[in-house]
Amino acid sequence: MTSTAPEARQGQDAGEPHGEEPASWPRRLRRFGHVARPGIGLRERLVPPYTEPGAQLWAVLGVSPRLAERLVRWSAWGGPLLVALVAGVLRFWNLGSPHALIFDETYYAKDSWALVNQGYEGDWPKDIDKLILADPSKVDIPVDPGYVVHPPVGKWVIGLGEQLFGFTPFGWRFMVAVLGTLSVLMLCRIGRRLFRSTFLGCLAGTLLAVDGLHFVMSRTALLDLVLMFFVVAAFGALLIDRDWARRRLAAALPVDAEGVMRPDAEIAEDLRFGWRPWRIVAGLMLGLAFATKWNGLYVMAAFCVMTVLWDVGARRTAGAAWPYLAVLKRDLLPAFVSTVPVALGTYLVSWTGWIVTGKGYYRNWAATDGQGGHWTWLPDWLRSLWHYEYQVYEFHVNLTSGHTYQSNPWSWIVLGRPVSYFWEEPGCTASASGKCAREVLALGTPLLWWAACFALVYVLWRWIFRRDWRAGAIACGVAAGWLPWFFYQERTIFLFYAVVFVPFLCLAVTMMIGALLGPAAGSGPRPPGLTAGGGDPTGERRRTLGAVAAGVLVLLIIWNFIYFWPIYTGASIPDGSWRDRMWLDTWI
Repeated sequence: MTSTAPEARQGQDAGEPHGEEPASWPRRLRRFGHVARPGIGLRERLVPPYTEPGAQLWAVLGVSPRLAERLVRWSAWGGPLLVALVAGVLRFWNLGSPHALIFDETYYAKDSWALVNQGYEGDWPKDIDKLILADPSKVDIPVDPGYVVHPPVGKWVIGLGEQLFGFTPFGWRFMVAVLGTLSVLMLCRIGRRLFRSTFLGCLAGTLLAVDGLHFVMSRTALLDLVLMFFVVAAFGALLIDRDWARRRLAAALPVDAEGVMRPDAEIAEDLRFGWRPWRIVAGLMLGLAFATKWNGLYVMAAFCVMTVLWDVGARRTAGAAWPYLAVLKRDLLPAFVSTVPVALGTYLVSWTGWIVTGKGYYRNWAATDGQGGHWTWLPDWLRSLWHYEYQVYEFHVNLTSGHTYQSNPWSWIVLGRPVSYFWEEPGCTASASGKCAREVLALGTPLLWWAACFALVYVLWRWIFRRDWRAGAIACGVAAGWLPWFFYQERTIFLFYAVVFVPFLCLAVTMMIGALLGPAAGSGPRPPGLTAGGGDPTGERRRTLGAVAAGVLVLLIIWNFIYFWPIYTGASIPDGSWRDRMWLDTWI
């Protein structure tokens, strides 16, 4: 088999010699037994090929070469679709339970219903929840505008499910479950493109499918899962754009008489990439993320820097002597225009209901309290929106009232203080005490998250010391979703905000597992004296041990998810069984 390790057949954007000859110091070290890494051609560094199972595997399975080719081609989409199907079944199973407005569903389910029916959020009575659950047909949508502190896209998404299936728990959770399932599919494909391995891509999606926090958030009508979906979609679009640009560079570079591609400084510095539609898609997705929750702005800033650095790496690999200057001249302005204005325009369009109806909160502020000043030449709706946004900003930065489940972002990665969305203590005969417990706890799968602590260290090591762009991309996704919260440690914040970077944690763990697996026999350099036809018992032993360690880790993570299933779904279990699952006192 060819290697499934992340290092397999991958080049790095920085620090690679353009020639085929190894550096002088590796030549000197040969006398001491050093074996240089096999050279990787320029074409493979710009457009790395995908790994495929070797002929030996198909021979063991008794599969003919022609059928094997079809299976490999099918698996590129068939594998991710199968993983997404399993994730969807898990997420849609008994989706309407608990039959309640759990945690902040009490805000978003009602605001979404008002938004899709009248174009703006209403001021709901405080005692309306029981009537909604008993008979939603008797519930009137309030005409008076309500003060809301998040942009409308996430509520439009939730409201679409309510329009399809009614003002019920299943209805307001439906679209969130759809996006949760699709995000698993996207991560499979993103992981495949990132690691050039269908196996590792499907593994990343599988880890996301069995993460408890992602699972619970996929079954709850909150905004953060919607935000995560658009962030992952934007990352995927930029990843496709990266591959497209590097193929464009590879096609323009000269090939010598022997068919070997050579770097060319003039082409690498002067080539214009032209129309890049996937960057526009990324801008649209980032705008939708920002229009769901404002922390999407940090993600947009981080991703914009990341994609510009990708262009620098591509031009450097192609031979540019001054890659930063080349990107500044050729790529920076088009990159900005295709993302930032598109994102900001998307954000403004998302407020169309509030603008058109003229009845939303603060909608007429400019015509009443906001008369006069230096900005009266702007449309009233724009000045009113700006005032609304400023008031919301003031609310967010000054939100310091205590909450039972608030937590510091330092504790998120170790699951220090998860949030309980639902709690009920029904009587039952299955418990010696006569009591059972029903809880929906927004808790990540512990073994996955604790493994991610080590995986993040490995990813940072590969990025800093090996200059691996894939590790840098994963670190960027985690940092964009996590680090901004450290600036607001006095604010009331919760662990479930971390769902935005959970997909990148899964990619980090996948990269670490790929390293555990290691390169397959024959895919890397051989020790001195080993002939091409000989075996390598040391390499085979290392590969076997790595596969066992990786397999055990993945199976333990899946088992851990199954073990915590009752407190992810609100199933009724004896109180003793519930306490057995409270591994940390802070989970209670």
